[in-house]
Amino acid sequence: MTVQTPLTPGTPDTGGPRPGPATVASRVHRRVGSLRRTEGVYYLFLVPALVLFTAFVVAPACVGVFYSFTDYLGFGQWHFLGLENYRALVSDPAILGSYGFTLGFAVVTVIVTQVIALALAIALTKRVRFASGLRAVFVIPMVVSGIIVAYVFNFLFSNTLPALATAVGFGPLEQSILGDPDLAWLAIVIVSAWQTIPGALLVYTAGLTSIPTDVYEASSLDGAGAWKQLRSITLPLIGGFIVINTVLGVKGYLGAYDVIVGLTNGGPGSATSSVAMTIFTGFTSGDYAYQMANATVFFVITVLISVLQLAVTRGRNLRLA
Repeated sequence: MTVQTPLTPGTPDTGGPRPGPATVASRVHRRVGSLRRTEGVYYLFLVPALVLFTAFVVAPACVGVFYSFTDYLGFGQWHFLGLENYRALVSDPAILGSYGFTLGFAVVTVIVTQVIALALAIALTKRVRFASGLRAVFVIPMVVSGIIVAYVFNFLFSNTLPALATAVGFGPLEQSILGDPDLAWLAIVIVSAWQTIPGALLVYTAGLTSIPTDVYEASSLDGAGAWKQLRSITLPLIGGFIVINTVLGVKGYLGAYDVIVGLTNGGPGSATSSVAMTIFTGFTSGDYAYQMANATVFFVITVLISVLQLAVTRGRNLRLA
């Protein structure tokens, strides 16, 4: 009796004996059993994570949303108010100002970050000396705590920069820009961009290295210069990376907190108070339910941006496929 050896997927048919039905059924049975055992292991790791996530994230969030419809102070008794907190948000100048600053800061910072990160990525993917070392140096800001970075730049903007401006006679910077309501936001943009450029740089570097060099060589033969290659080849082929970096950047800047606390603490006055700062400050000043309503609105905005991210990147992936 000839022993039949089953063919594995991708193995060419050499004309030898084929596996019989019993052999195939046995292998399928063992495969299904293996999958079932693997799924059990997945559940073993998944269930504890779901329990912890539900207990420490989902449940507190649901409780907070409930309290946003009350006059709860964070302790003691409470009364149900319905939508009063949400109506008050619409007419509160402090809340509207924090949203205006946060959205404007996010848009400006994401533009500055993406332009500089893309320029650095293009430069570092060229055949330049010490490119690997420069990449390591540029990534360093990403691993430093935001609050530490903010305190260091606070000293620079408050002491070093005014001293240099005084020495060279440049009047506009002889006083700290952190104390100027019209310029304090600029310091926050600079520090936030300095800290987040490395992450965007890594993403763009990965996108640029995935472009075949043959494309650039063919375009050079056709007479395309560096600018035309950037506009017609590089940017379209890394379009998905640009979308991801942009949307993630906006989401991250919407929740800016530690850099602003370390630089201006929301000042001068409330000129640089972000939504996150307003929410956390309200939790400790007796506005728990009111700021929880603010946090709920902020959460909805963040979810909408996330949905937009999924829609845009899915469409981009389909066009590039």
